[in-house]
Amino acid sequence: MAPRVLSAEFLRTGVRAADWPPGSEPEFAFVGRSNVGKSSMLNALSGRSKLARVSNTPGRTQALQFFEVAVQGSGTEPVLRVRLTDLPGYGYAKVSKAERDRWAGMIESYLRERSQLRSVVLIVDGRHPPQPSDHEALAFLRAGGRDVIVAVTKMDKLTRSQRLPALRRAERDLGISAGEAVPFSAVEGTGSDALWKRLLERAQGGAAR
Repeated sequence: MAPRVLSAEFLRTGVRAADWPPGSEPEFAFVGRSNVGKSSMLNALSGRSKLARVSNTPGRTQALQFFEVAVQGSGTEPVLRVRLTDLPGYGYAKVSKAERDRWAGMIESYLRERSQLRSVVLIVDGRHPPQPSDHEALAFLRAGGRDVIVAVTKMDKLTRSQRLPALRRAERDLGISAGEAVPFSAVEGTGSDALWKRLLERAQGGAAR
């Protein structure tokens, strides 16, 4: 049975540790290059088309955005409340170096220090090989001992015959096992159930560091 989202709401914006929401709910961060589709993925996961702001302008998200979702894995499982965090996209050049440094400090502080963080969803664009900044993000997360789930998005932009090769290329380039990455398309509505399954496994299993 597919996971069922019962409610989803925006909690707050954060730029420093004092802004992070209190509580012990399991938390999952979403990271990726600017315009890779983080907000669209969050909307698809929540079943709410306007939960996270979707913009065609890269670099629009300039702070951590926290959301809370009540989700039930199956009809017999308890309802879980989890937090989803949308992080500013990396790799966007049309901001000042000072602004990029501020974003980097804010993101790295959160990823290093947030004790409720169970896993990080690293989103890569399936239309292209993983970029140097994707490799850098993965290396940073691994060095910090964070559990990482790789999601390959924008699969709807590829033909059916291109999708599996693109998925395997991303896995190979990032050094993860075949079948480990989650193919995702917010447009087609595919990948949400598979991603929720992994998130709920980690929410129920404790912090993965």
